[in-house]
Amino acid sequence: MLKSKLKTVLLATFVTMMAAGLIIFPQESFEASTGGLDMWWKIVFPSLLPFLIFSELLISFGVVRFIGVMLEPFMRPLFRVPGVGGFVWAMGLASGFPAGAKFTVRLRQEEQLTRIEAERLVCFTNSSNPLFLFVAVAVGFFHNPHLGIILALSHYLGNFCVGIIMRFYRRKEEKTDLKSITKLPSLRQAFNQMHRTRIKETRPFGSLLGDAVLSSIQTLLMIGGFIILFSVVNKLLFHMNITGLLASIVSGILHIINFPESLSPPFISGMFEMTLGSKLTSAVENASLFQQTVMTSFILAFNGFSIQAQVASFLASTDIRFLPFFIARIAHGFLASIITVLLWVPFYSGNKDSGNPVHAFPVGATGEQASSLYQHMIDFGPFLTLMFLVLYIIIFAKRLFKGLS
Repeated sequence: MLKSKLKTVLLATFVTMMAAGLIIFPQESFEASTGGLDMWWKIVFPSLLPFLIFSELLISFGVVRFIGVMLEPFMRPLFRVPGVGGFVWAMGLASGFPAGAKFTVRLRQEEQLTRIEAERLVCFTNSSNPLFLFVAVAVGFFHNPHLGIILALSHYLGNFCVGIIMRFYRRKEEKTDLKSITKLPSLRQAFNQMHRTRIKETRPFGSLLGDAVLSSIQTLLMIGGFIILFSVVNKLLFHMNITGLLASIVSGILHIINFPESLSPPFISGMFEMTLGSKLTSAVENASLFQQTVMTSFILAFNGFSIQAQVASFLASTDIRFLPFFIARIAHGFLASIITVLLWVPFYSGNKDSGNPVHAFPVGATGEQASSLYQHMIDFGPFLTLMFLVLYIIIFAKRLFKGLS
């Protein structure tokens, strides 16, 4: 009872403090809000929408069932999750946050996963997509495409290690015998499972496609709301000197590992919103590129409270607990940082203790292509976002009027 009351007081205090901040700093709040909106409709919405729509269709047509049967001998012994986890893992890697949580929840609702399996799966299937790591972070923030290789390897290898660790999570509570899963996957069995799933789906293709579009856009609208909210919260915490207070605590830890104290404010910002934290980290002048990369790897792996809030909102509709995911994010942060340290010398010829050699390597053709892709996303992203939002309104209105008639 006391714990519940304390939680009520803390939540009420925080919300009241943020509301007061909006009144005291209206201009700063507006700028932060428009900045979050700008990132959402230029990059997040157009890059995530196609993956979400096609993933919904793949689930409806039974392709995920097919993949699940084929990957069962791999996913079950390695991660102690069903083969359908391979689909969630692949889609989470390709489309980025929070697709892994969304599809884990979907499979849990369809009872293709147990509660423990879903909690394991969600811990290692949420990651940044390669486009964000190579284009937005490496090229957009650091102006160095070569860093994308290290950031991607540390990020994905760290998540793989989290998956291996999570296989031991509550294993005594399971009754699955892994020794029985030794035979090779059967194409006939996989096809039969896919066919049964497709037959059970009674909706026509047009209705399926419409539902996929509506569901995907609703998800992205929710994501946009979280991005804007945490952009404002991050800005308010900075102007209310709370970020500085937290940074002073973090600076003591950074001093122990010989990192400059100037990295502490970007680190605190990254704990709330990883994109902003990564951008601020890349702008710290008295830190070496090695130190910036290690810090950025941790921030990207931790995901930030903005992404974690999005994941929590998905998990809330099921019995999947959030705490294992949160602990996994901390573990992923440390693992990604350690892997970055180990890969720095083999993959990057710079010196750990040198200054900030952001342009140590010429950008070259790869960098120019990545920069061009990033610029195309900025230029055409808003158009695609507006086009699909209009489509969403049309489909939603048509179904609304049909239901009223």
